[in-house]
Amino acid sequence: MKPPSALASLVEALRILPGVGPKSAQRMAYHLMQHDRDGATRLGGALLTATRSLRHCTLCNTFTEAEICETCEDPERDAALLCVVETPADQIMLEQTMTYHGLYFVLMGRLSPLDGIGPREIHFDRLVKRATDGVVTEVVLATNFTNEGEATAHYLGQTLKARGLKVSRLARGVPVGGELEYVDAGTIARAVLDRRTL
Repeated sequence: MKPPSALASLVEALRILPGVGPKSAQRMAYHLMQHDRDGATRLGGALLTATRSLRHCTLCNTFTEAEICETCEDPERDAALLCVVETPADQIMLEQTMTYHGLYFVLMGRLSPLDGIGPREIHFDRLVKRATDGVVTEVVLATNFTNEGEATAHYLGQTLKARGLKVSRLARGVPVGGELEYVDAGTIARAVLDRRTL
């Protein structure tokens, strides 16, 4: 028996979410229709509102409802520091540490030539314009420690250093509370190479 076309469309729509395969999408769709129609209506409304009202901040490229986001407009932020992150979720995580008080630039991705993502797709020209505005003195590269994130950090670092900017990279190594016997060898190796004097 084929499901109704509206249900099949819902299943297909749910499959665009990362990590959601056909079975999970089907399970979600049936759950919403069978047990939580009000939740489905709220979800649909929230998605519609978000797609209509969210835009990119003209300065840092994160999501905002205004032309310039609250972080960029905050006069208490250190405008000489610019932290480059891959996604708005990464920006939120850094903010939650309450240790960084500069400004941001959100790439909305990372370099991945195999996927056709080059400097233009990660808004490299906008980043360079922002970093060379005469106010920024240091760029903190906070891309992820994946192959693509490392390649992105290397490319951005070389290019920004060539323009006379101080460029730093987030430290990496053994996590707080981590026990060496449970940490992978690559992380331990990086912690040894990046060790600091006490």
